Amino acid sequence: MILANANVVDVVGGEVRWDSAIKIDGAGSITQIGNSTSVRSDAHEEVIDLAGRFLFPGLISCHTHLSVVFPFSQTDPLENPAVTAFRAAQRAREALLCGITTLRSVHEQNQVDFALRDAARGGWFEGPRIFGAGRALSRPEGHGQGSACSYAEEYEGFYQAALNELSDGADHLKIFITGGLARAGEKPESPEMSDDEIRGVVQAATEHDTYVVAHAGGSEAIQQALRLGVRSFEHGYVMDQETVDAMAAKDVFYSPTLCVTRSESWMRARGFEEASIQNCLAASERHLESAKLAIRTGLKMTNGTDYPPGDLVDGVPAALHELFLMHEAGLSTILSLQSITSTAAALLNQTNQLGQIREGFMGDFVAMEGNPLEDPQHLRDIDFVMQGGKTIVNI
Repeated sequence: MILANANVVDVVGGEVRWDSAIKIDGAGSITQIGNSTSVRSDAHEEVIDLAGRFLFPGLISCHTHLSVVFPFSQTDPLENPAVTAFRAAQRAREALLCGITTLRSVHEQNQVDFALRDAARGGWFEGPRIFGAGRALSRPEGHGQGSACSYAEEYEGFYQAALNELSDGADHLKIFITGGLARAGEKPESPEMSDDEIRGVVQAATEHDTYVVAHAGGSEAIQQALRLGVRSFEHGYVMDQETVDAMAAKDVFYSPTLCVTRSESWMRARGFEEASIQNCLAASERHLESAKLAIRTGLKMTNGTDYPPGDLVDGVPAALHELFLMHEAGLSTILSLQSITSTAAALLNQTNQLGQIREGFMGDFVAMEGNPLEDPQHLRDIDFVMQGGKTIVNI
């Protein structure tokens, strides 16, 4: 397959390769990038004319829940796994149609992310490439209470729970180290796990050559988890300069999920309980200030929504809503674009095949008429999506 007449966006170098063509092999990998006259098609090879559109890497969402139920209190821990799968599959398909060709799931009921990942590999389901955590790990009374998590206590309990998720197919492990914003009376900065409990999960991850991602609301627990080897942090609702400096020193990844506290209209449309909405509104300004601290300090920022990333928030997919919020908070244009492409690929340990348009990389693309290097808002107008060399949305 050939993609012709494309302006190829280099998200690492911040440049455009004008008037280019890309050749993709039958396995879905990029085999050649050149000017439109040097890349030639074989007999009977399909050629898609992008008519001068800007070709951008497929989007990568790094904090996704496909099976989540709104309001949270309606979650049925005993739900039939088939029902969970239908709900999650619909959300995954919506995300793919929006240009999200890869996602990282950080808690799914009934480990449905594993099922969707395996179904996609087998050709039974068309959705994003999934890196899954299965069930998040929580103390029984912790933030994960009532969300169909895996519940544990003390070192041995968390170590064994982590091994169980890894044995079932987890690509990474998710823990709740603080409270959150979901329920009345919750405080996002309140620590919830002991050193030994965190250590048990990190040990299991280390033994399986993977990493731990933490739901983390406040500075005290973040510094605790940093000391114990956690690699990826989500939310950071209440962070101080000392904490973001420590995060930078450890070279960890941070998904601010600003859309959690800046999506009131979407929350009301989805039937969120008033306590959840008010918690988010009350945390909004402090959350933004924490994200700005992280931006000024130079943390590695990734794009995560905490919501299904293809859901429309004020008319745009949640993943793009998040990108625009990060950009408005002061993240540069190039770093905002990298948060959903190359930096996200680094978090997933996929820098050799995802997040850029390069020879040898997967043929994951989106295209639009405007140049996102000039203004990320051009991503609103994606009208072409390809994943692994397969056209999902055609112009």
